[in-house]
Amino acid sequence: MTLFIVLEAEDGLCKHGLKCNMIHFHKESPEDVSSLEEMFSEGMFYGRLRFNSFGFKWENEIDNRRKNHAIAGMGTSFHYRSAYLNGFGFGVGVYTTQALGSLEATDVHIYKAGKDLLSRYNALHQNKNTLNTIAQGYLEYTFDDHTLKAGRQTFESYLTASNDTKMIPNSFEGLTYYSKSLYGTSLKLGYLTKQKLRDHTDFHHVLAYGDDSLDAYARYSENDDAAMHRGLTSSKLEDLGIRDKLMIVEMKNNSFRNLSLLLNYTSVPDLVSSGMLEAHYRLDIENWTIVPGVRYMKQLDNGAGKIGGANIKTLTTGYTNPDSVDTQMYGLRVDVIQDNFKLRFGHTQVEDRGDIIAPWRGFPTTGFTRAMGQYNWYANTKSYMVQLDYEFEHIPNFKVLSRFVLQDFDNHKEGVPSDSSVFTLDFAKTFLDKSLYVKTRYAHVVGNTMVTPSGFEKLNPSYDELRMEINYLF
Repeated sequence: MTLFIVLEAEDGLCKHGLKCNMIHFHKESPEDVSSLEEMFSEGMFYGRLRFNSFGFKWENEIDNRRKNHAIAGMGTSFHYRSAYLNGFGFGVGVYTTQALGSLEATDVHIYKAGKDLLSRYNALHQNKNTLNTIAQGYLEYTFDDHTLKAGRQTFESYLTASNDTKMIPNSFEGLTYYSKSLYGTSLKLGYLTKQKLRDHTDFHHVLAYGDDSLDAYARYSENDDAAMHRGLTSSKLEDLGIRDKLMIVEMKNNSFRNLSLLLNYTSVPDLVSSGMLEAHYRLDIENWTIVPGVRYMKQLDNGAGKIGGANIKTLTTGYTNPDSVDTQMYGLRVDVIQDNFKLRFGHTQVEDRGDIIAPWRGFPTTGFTRAMGQYNWYANTKSYMVQLDYEFEHIPNFKVLSRFVLQDFDNHKEGVPSDSSVFTLDFAKTFLDKSLYVKTRYAHVVGNTMVTPSGFEKLNPSYDELRMEINYLF
């Protein structure tokens, strides 16, 4: 169950803002200038003060694995963008966070969603609960509707996202290109060489799990995302001479009336690649709007399965081919909309082959069946969702969102969770000319302990979680 509050007010003077999914955007951008001095003096600062807190209660606690806990963090960020001289500009984003939690330093690995308020690696090595990082730092060249960026940056695509729901966004190092002028089609290209997850201070591999035998906490040093394939270790890739780089092509087209098309290709050469096609069609029927949508994703094993196995936790019992991550996913959804009311029905189904590999904070099932904190793209997983959105007329900019998701995992597979039901209820609003955002989320998950035919016991996934976030933009 999820409770979500975001505050949104009348149009005001704040030059940047937050979307409902907490993507940070700039309402105002620096202008073109004619001198190097003006390039600096006419640049813009975007400041942000932030507070985030999490309370987590398991139905069943387990020593050294599951403990009820609470954690809070306070921090700030400053993003500077220069003005543009002959199309050239640059940007820098600096972030800092201080966390305070109820668990001992040796138990930081037990934190769930609140783990992103600190670095587990730094906490275990140095007993530090602070995060200080330059998550963005890039050079930029713009011409007409084209933008080229090089350096540290966020990149929004199907499988990559800033996912800025904690204190610091997920960001990447690399080269990206954006265009909006290709015959009604927008185009994104990305060549990303490094990633920095939200709870890291340093940039790391995009698809390698830390396993340095001389470092007791190496598993937190590289890509330790919850959706990371733990069999793709840095030592294995190094021995094979594989340099994990992320390549992305994404196109969106709205040139056909009432039809929206999205195409994505994502690849880590020599490991795994995927293609995704999504389509939505709008039907207006009297006072109602009906929007059916479909998504198809195909994942190709280019070597990852042989190296790490079909399951991202390396537990391959129950998989049809334990050495392959070839798979595909189907998604269906229908939106029913009238004025401030929207009802969504969604379904996703992953083929009974390998798990989908997506540790870059873009979620394969997002918008169709994903609920807060859930990972429902393991092999042979079926999910069903009902979602309700409502924006109140008499309370300015106040929105309610409710979700109910059934997650049907494979009971024969050891490396996937037990079946669960998730109910969510979200509220959203802003104040002070869209400068102040407050967000609260309550999540309730219900499931049961179960034993696979091989005798492996899957833990009860049931828990309750409460989140609260405050953002002030200046």
